[in-house]
Amino acid sequence: MVCTQGVWQVLRPQGSRWRKRVDNEALKGVKVMVIDDSNTIRRSAEIFLNQAGCEVILAQDGFDALSKITDHEPDVVFVDIMMPRLDGYQTCSLIKRNAKYRSTPVIMLSSKDGLFDRARGRMVGSDQYLTKPFTKDTLLTAVREHACARA
Repeated sequence: MVCTQGVWQVLRPQGSRWRKRVDNEALKGVKVMVIDDSNTIRRSAEIFLNQAGCEVILAQDGFDALSKITDHEPDVVFVDIMMPRLDGYQTCSLIKRNAKYRSTPVIMLSSKDGLFDRARGRMVGSDQYLTKPFTKDTLLTAVREHACARA
């Protein structure tokens, strides 16, 4: 506590570790699927999410994801837009068309930050759009927002 001009105030340390632990506790056990053809992006996301206590399911393309989604039933899905065989828009559309997964948040990942790409993502049912390269904070914030909204 600090007294300034006769008024006592409680000061909180900025960026305190306590707050990060509390935030990460909320993510323990959240199942997150990351669909990206880039091994680097998949591994980066996996490291960030595992450190926060999430259960991570990795898929290298849309077909791989669709074969894993029923077994793992993720709480949040991140999908890259540009992938071979089945792109992110098609993958998101297929996930959202299934009544069982319609409410599952799908977050598009892309190195492109254009209005057209964002609009197209919304048209197929995506819930959010993150530009790559993402940071640990933006990734975890997206998971927190969507996992808590779904709970």
